[in-house]
Amino acid sequence: MNPVIAGALRQVRIETRIQLLSLTGLSWLLWPAIGLGVLFFLRDTSVMQTSVSLAQLGTPGVIAMYIVTGGLLGIAGALSAEREDGTLLRAKAVPGGIAAHLLGNVVTYGLVALLPVSVILVGAALTVDGVLPTTADRWLLLFGVSLLALVSTMPAGAVIGAVVRGPLAMGIIGMLITASLAISGIFYPLAALPTWLQWVGQALPTYWVGVGLRAAILPAEASVLELHGSWQLGTMLVMLLTWAVVGAIAAPIALRRMARRQSGSAVSAARERVLTKGY
Repeated sequence: MNPVIAGALRQVRIETRIQLLSLTGLSWLLWPAIGLGVLFFLRDTSVMQTSVSLAQLGTPGVIAMYIVTGGLLGIAGALSAEREDGTLLRAKAVPGGIAAHLLGNVVTYGLVALLPVSVILVGAALTVDGVLPTTADRWLLLFGVSLLALVSTMPAGAVIGAVVRGPLAMGIIGMLITASLAISGIFYPLAALPTWLQWVGQALPTYWVGVGLRAAILPAEASVLELHGSWQLGTMLVMLLTWAVVGAIAAPIALRRMARRQSGSAVSAARERVLTKGY
């Protein structure tokens, strides 16, 4: 087997086990549980005088939030931490090297990002009416949009992890990404926001991931809540693929630059900074 593929598979087995059996793994169950609790209490509240409840609208929104933030921050946080603790430097010495390690991280954090989706779908189906796809093509759309969401966000997360240095900077990036959810239209119709924020929201992949998930989960009449009164699945596909292509071009450049700069002196400098400044 190709050393890169073999190394990546080994990395996936190890990292996935760590993620699922550690306190980090428990958080992937805790936060969906909190989200399900909120959805349960909103199940009887309608949206903008329609038959769609806030719980129905919120279910694809919560799923979009977990996939997008997992795709962006999961791989970004891992790369940033591994660059400074020497993990990436040590990866150079094993078969497949950094390429295998990075591929393993992509697969691992992709799986981890999708884990809450199954928890939310099962839990919401038991507590809220009308939150599951009703036909085979809608299930296919749900699955396809979820994968496309990862493909369009993980390269951007890799760029962030390769460029941003230190936990303080990563914390600021995380807050900015979280804040962007407020104007993404995944929790409340984008039409309710000022026009200039609507344009900003439509430039983000989060909005289009939400559009695809809502089209898969919500009843057809819910499309009246969208900006143009329809799901705009064609535009969704173009926008997410654009993010994916741009990320696929930028990520290898950023990762090669990061790999070239991996050295013992760089790791020592990072350790010294933590000891002196605390971050």
